Amino acid sequence: MTNKVVVLGSLNVDTTLLINQMPKPGETISAISKTNSAGGKGANQAVAAARSGAVTSFIGQVGDDSNGQFMIDALKNDDINTDHVAVDHENGTGSAVILLDSDGQNSIMVYGGANQAIQPATISDSEALIANADILIAQFETPQAVTYEAFKLAKKHNVTTILNPAPASKIIDGLLEVTDLVVPNETESTTLTGLEVDDIETMNTNAEKFAEMGVHHLIITVGARGAYYHTPDDSGFVPAFKVKAKDTTAAGDTFIGAFSSKVKKDLSNMQDALVYAQQASSITVRRLGALPSIPTEKEIKEEYK
Repeated sequence: MTNKVVVLGSLNVDTTLLINQMPKPGETISAISKTNSAGGKGANQAVAAARSGAVTSFIGQVGDDSNGQFMIDALKNDDINTDHVAVDHENGTGSAVILLDSDGQNSIMVYGGANQAIQPATISDSEALIANADILIAQFETPQAVTYEAFKLAKKHNVTTILNPAPASKIIDGLLEVTDLVVPNETESTTLTGLEVDDIETMNTNAEKFAEMGVHHLIITVGARGAYYHTPDDSGFVPAFKVKAKDTTAAGDTFIGAFSSKVKKDLSNMQDALVYAQQASSITVRRLGALPSIPTEKEIKEEYK
C-alpha cells in the first residue's frame, strides 16, 4: 500500500548557527559555523513522507523572491507535487534562525512571512487534490482558519486528518472536531490541555481532555523517551531508539512525515507506524540540518533490519 499524503504547511529557509552553548540574556557569542537549508515544519514533514515512499503533494505559499524558488525546487527534488504552492507578491518567503549547541539542543526563531498570509479561499482551489488523498497533515505555522477549511474538505471526502499543533496556541472552535489524530509533543500537550505530562497516568488524562475537546486519537511525542498513543480501543507507549543526538532539528517533523507514509487511513496500525516513525527520527537526530537530515526508506530499513 502506498499512501497519498497532502501536507498543508510552512515553507521556510533555515539559517543554522552552530554554537558551543546558548547565550545568556545580553550576552554576545561567536558562532562556530553558519548554514542555510530548506526547512519549515510543513516542508520537513512532506519530505519525510516522500522519502518514506508516500506520493506527496504540498499546499502552501512562498514569497516572490529567490528563497521562494529555492523552497519550491527543494520540494521538487524529492518528487513532491508543488502545483498548489502559491506565490505571494506582498510577503516574503518564511524563514527561521536556529541556534544549535554542542549537545544537539536548539532554539528556533521563525518569521512566518508568506506562510501566515495564506487565505482560506486558497483551499477551495485544492479540493480535488485533497479529495484524492489518503492523509492530510497540517501544523500551526500556517493560519488555523486555513487548516479548518482544508480539514472540512478532507472529512467531506473521507480523508484522514492529522494535526500537529506546533507551535502550540489556542485552537480555534471546530478544528479538533474535524481532526482524526492530534500529535503534540509533551510541552504542546500541556499548553493545549492545561494538564501536565509526566508519566502514563498524566498522558491518559491528557488523552481524556483531548477527547472532551473533540479528537479521539492522540500521539504525544516525548523526545528521547519515545511516544505515547491513545485510541478509543487501545493505548500504550513506544520507546525511542537510543542514539547520541547531534541535532534535534526536524526530528518531530520526520516522525510525523514517516508515520503518515505507513499508517492506514483508519489508523488501525498505529503501533507499527509509530515504530517506523521512531526509527526514522532516530536517524534524523544523528545528522545536521532540517531537510538534509531526513532519511529515506532504504536508509531506515538498512539501519533497522
